[in-house]
Amino acid sequence: MKVNRAYSLIITKSAKRDLHDIVSFIALSNKTTAKSILDKLRLKINNLSLFPEQGRITPELEKINIFIYRELIEAPWRIIYKIESNTLLIVAILDGRRNIDDLLLKRLLQ
Repeated sequence: MKVNRAYSLIITKSAKRDLHDIVSFIALSNKTTAKSILDKLRLKINNLSLFPEQGRITPELEKINIFIYRELIEAPWRIIYKIESNTLLIVAILDGRRNIDDLLLKRLLQ
């Protein structure tokens, strides 16, 4: 049975680079774990395209009154996205263990 997506999915170049960097770094020590993490993140993103409002508003941005970005956690990674009409735009996949305030603002306000 094929499920039609309510939202089209776009992953930005920078988010693709984030994903590549995460998987490449982990693969240096364990290729199996890297593949597993890639699969989990892809599944989370695909599910997100079906239910985009399941994520919370990104707290660091909410503090400065920016409410258009949401995030979904696949610990320890944070998938940052926004909804534009019928499109889900993945803008970043970041390590939640890092202090990402500056990185997040720089990336999203470009």
